[in-house]
Formats: sequence, structure tokens, C-alpha cells
Amino acid sequence: MPPKSDINKAGWEQSEFPILCETCLGDNPFIRMSKQEFGRECGTCARPFTIFRWNPGNGMRFKTTVICQTCAKIKNVCQTCLLDLEYGLPTQVRDTALALQNEAPTSDINREYYAQNMEGKLEANRSGLDSTRASSAAKDMLKQLARTDPYYKRNRPHICSFFMKGECNRGTQCPFRHEKPTDGPLAKQNIQDRYHGHHDPVANKIMAKHAENQGLKPPEDDSIMSLFLSLLPAEATEQSVRTMVIKSLPSMNPDKLRSVVHIAKSKSAFVNFKDRDSAERAAEAWANGIDIDGQRVNVKWGRGKSSVARPATTSTPVASTSA
Repeated sequence: MPPKSDINKAGWEQSEFPILCETCLGDNPFIRMSKQEFGRECGTCARPFTIFRWNPGNGMRFKTTVICQTCAKIKNVCQTCLLDLEYGLPTQVRDTALALQNEAPTSDINREYYAQNMEGKLEANRSGLDSTRASSAAKDMLKQLARTDPYYKRNRPHICSFFMKGECNRGTQCPFRHEKPTDGPLAKQNIQDRYHGHHDPVANKIMAKHAENQGLKPPEDDSIMSLFLSLLPAEATEQSVRTMVIKSLPSMNPDKLRSVVHIAKSKSAFVNFKDRDSAERAAEAWANGIDIDGQRVNVKWGRGKSSVARPATTSTPVASTSA
């Protein structure tokens, strides 16, 4: 750390080696890195930190660290790609599955103060995350989505801007890619959203696809804003179901929950939301089910008001989505 006598460098970070995932490190066993102390501000806490730059392999682009090690340890992510080090997933996917609440502040001054306090707490720990109490449904979801093998394609060079304008004359000697860029939500990402897990388009795509594969594709009727829970524990009550729903969706405003209709006779319940987006986010978080009182509960979409069909998993009459 910087000398304590230099008050201008209080809180600045020095490090000898970066915290990287296997993909960003590359397949080259002889990596040569350049190191620059206090070379830039952290992309999340805005504190100066030591940056590293290296080439992960032949034909790849040079990569660099974008956040400090303290911020990387708080969220257990790579300093370059900001993906989880254990599962290789965006933080939004991991935090949604584990029902983790983001406690980091958003203002510049508070972010720096928060990072300095966390730095002291993390001295003896590798990560600031505690996932030991994760439910079995969350663990199953992460196991299915986890990327276990390196994805070196992510290290490819950026697209040549001159080629996009039709002005590149370097041909095969150009170190950048000659292809048309893809336009869409995946092309619009920023460090803050990726790190804190807010409105991350990559995470949204992964979770939506997983929910669809688990049979929770959103119905075409946009008026359906309820989810049907079956195989509830015998001792479950309306209050216990409501408590577990709110606990498993920490990022959702509790006011978005309209009602919980518990049907004790059939051990089922309807969870009704005030808007379709909240219902879809809940379906994605519960793609592998939800644990209530230590028992795995099945989740299905509810039925529309005009539908007379019954849910496939129960013989209980259908409740209205406006319950």
C-alpha cells in the first residue's frame, strides 16, 4: 500500500498479480505482463489501482484489468471480464440464483468509502460472498448454467472501425476483425451494470433461455402475471410462502407483489404480481423451482382469466391473475 504519510494516496491499491479467470489469462503458458502502479481509476469505486496488460495468445487482442482487486474480491469476479470466478457467469445470474442483495452504494464518494472498509474485512478472506447457505434449487441452476471450460473466442480482436467505413487497406495484415458488428441490446453494456448485476443484457438472455428450457417460457397473453406453486409442504401457510417469495427475490421491490393465494387443501399457491416484468423475473429466478421449508416446490405460469384449462400439475381450480 502507499506510504501512510502521503495522504493524497490514501486508499490507493497496489498489487503484484491480477485476479483473472482462465479465459482472460489465455492459453499461452508464457504470459508476459506489463504493470503500471496507479495507472487508472477503478471502473466501480473510482480509486487508482495497479493495472496489468498482456496478450492472452496468438491472434488475440491485448487485455487489461478494469477494476481493482478489492472490488473483484467483494463480488468474486475477474478483474477484466467481470464474470464470476467459480461459475463463469455474469454477476446478475449468480446473484439472482443465490438471492444475494447488492449492498454497494452508487455515489462516487460512498463507493470509495465502502471499498476502503471492505478492503480491511477481506484481508483474511478470498471473497466477500457467502454462498454456503444457498438453496438446492439455486445450486442446481448454477450447475446447469456454469461454464466450466475456457471460452478463448472472447479474446478475439475488436472489429476494425476502418473496415466498417470501407476504408481499411491493410487486408490480412490488419490486426482487427473484418466483419460487420451485431446491433442489439448485447452490444450496449457498461462496467457498472455488469459488475452490480443491473439490467445486464447478457445475463437477461442467459436467464430467459434457461427459464424457457425449464418449461417456463412466458405465455403470449400479457395479462398473465401470476405463477403457480405446487407440491408445497403440508405446514406451509400464506405468510410463509409470501416470506420466502420476498426473500428469494431481493432485487425486486416488495410492492410489486400483488397477492399470494394459498390453497392448503391441494398444497399449492398462486403468486400474483402487479406487472408482467416482475412475473418474468421471478420465473427466471425460480426456473429450477423454489425451496420452501426445506422442500423443493414446482413453479409454472398461471392461466389467463378467459382460460378454463387447469394447470398440468394440479386438479385445483384456476385462480384469477388479479387475485
